[in-house]
Amino acid sequence: MSTDIKPRIAHYLSRFFPVHDLKDDDDIFQLGFVSSMFAMQLVAFVEHEFGITVENDDLELDHFRSVSALEAFVNRKLSAAVPQ
Repeated sequence: MSTDIKPRIAHYLSRFFPVHDLKDDDDIFQLGFVSSMFAMQLVAFVEHEFGITVENDDLELDHFRSVSALEAFVNRKLSAAVPQ
């Protein structure tokens, strides 16, 4: 899959809070960076930026909890969208 997913996610997050010390597996919810409104913005960003649809079944915190989790989620969605 694309290797630019993680930097694009980090760049987006950097617009809202300092990510220079954020590790890829840091829980952005636990760190207090994410409100319910921002969580919805994050879903909209993922859909728009990567051209995927986040279904109701995808709305699990574990998919959005960290940069690494977001990257893995986007990769899974993009892989599922590729015709076999």
